[in-house]
Amino acid sequence: MSSDRPTLPPVRLPSDAELARDALAAPLLARAVRLARWAGPETRVGAGGELVDEQLPAAAEALGLAPDDDGAAYASEAWRVAVDTGLVVVDEPQDDEGGGEDGAVEAGGQLALVTGGAPQDVLALWLDALETALADATAPLLDDLAELLGEDGDLDLDALDWDPQAEAQFLDGVLANLYLLTVTEGGSGDAPVPLPALAASMIVPDDMGEPTDDVLEQVSDAMMRLDDQFRVLEPVGLVEYQPVDEALMAEEGEEPEPLGDDEDVTRYGMVRLTPLGLYGVRARMLEAGVDAPAVGDLADKGADVLLDGLARYPEASARAETHAWLTRREALPAARELLAAAKGVDAGSPLRRLHCQQALSLVGAPAEPAVREVLDDPELGGLARVWLAEHGASDVPAPPETMIFWLAVDTIAAQLDAVGGGDLEELRELVEGLTSQHSGFFDAAWRVEHPATPEVLEAMGRLHRDKAVAKEARKAAFKARSRAGD
Repeated sequence: MSSDRPTLPPVRLPSDAELARDALAAPLLARAVRLARWAGPETRVGAGGELVDEQLPAAAEALGLAPDDDGAAYASEAWRVAVDTGLVVVDEPQDDEGGGEDGAVEAGGQLALVTGGAPQDVLALWLDALETALADATAPLLDDLAELLGEDGDLDLDALDWDPQAEAQFLDGVLANLYLLTVTEGGSGDAPVPLPALAASMIVPDDMGEPTDDVLEQVSDAMMRLDDQFRVLEPVGLVEYQPVDEALMAEEGEEPEPLGDDEDVTRYGMVRLTPLGLYGVRARMLEAGVDAPAVGDLADKGADVLLDGLARYPEASARAETHAWLTRREALPAARELLAAAKGVDAGSPLRRLHCQQALSLVGAPAEPAVREVLDDPELGGLARVWLAEHGASDVPAPPETMIFWLAVDTIAAQLDAVGGGDLEELRELVEGLTSQHSGFFDAAWRVEHPATPEVLEAMGRLHRDKAVAKEARKAAFKARSRAGD
């Protein structure tokens, strides 16, 4: 049986076209596009490509905002995204004898992709905008800039007590945990996560029982840090965020009050990745070399890849993946391909056969000719008989006894692999049902020519609640191992 378990379950994502629409509707990218269309020969930028202060009120008005400090801040943020994504191209100012102080601006090649590009082009543009937003979210808060300026007028980075790499890694870890919580719940991202729980997932050690005061203080600090960061990340469309209730803040605004037993946890902040956010975090994970599957990844692969891949999918995701695979194929050839891929005696073969049987149930009646073709196959004949019986066939040939016991071992091996370290109650019922229906089960089972026979019998000994039957199973497992070693 296979022991290879992926870190992440598959995520369910909307189509690229739907995601692209969400990307263009994200407030930050939408503002960047508007500014890129507004900019022209008269637009003035500074040495870093930023809009000069005198331009910010006009830029804010172009966005439909008041030309005040808030409007200027939104305009400055959107302009930075426009520059970073290539929506505009900036020629920085050159000091020359003519005394020119301002740079020139022109539309970038990426601007045409907003209306004329494919969904993948728009999503690539949004990913660039996301990188800018993430950089802003991890930037230090310069509340008192004067205290951080050195004698030469440059920013004293040491005085900031800011490690950009550590900040980026912390936020990446938070987003990875949020992604994992989402896909573990089924991949749709419908349920928001309380901010205290998300902060604790980064701070509290897994083996810690009751958090210490020091750890709780670290969690509180992380919450406030994340509250600021998620406020920055919401406009790019990465998350939906309900901020920490300001009424809970201390007078200094540094820490929230302690969470009471009966307190409404939503007041401490709630966050969830949007579908676009799931896409974005997954894209960054893939770029970092993380295996982050998505439902639909296997639709254009062969049946062998499909059945092996489904071993790591939860039930609902496996069904959706299989359905996507089948919709691209004719029913009967697909059934034959699935059955051929289910053969084998390697460690993963029992679970492949289980997923093959489930896939054939989605094919339905058109699969019957392919199923009948394998009735005499020693590895697939039992599966074929079960499928035919479930679909109401009246002329199913009786299986030989060796096939009955081989199928029993194969089924339990598949279920052990599918369950992994999870809930074993259903498997226990299967084991106890088999032993109650077949007298002398273990006398026949230890002789079964199946590579998983010893392991299956040992598992039956662990699972069966009748001590006498469990002892029989362990004895049979010893015989099977001894026989396999001959």
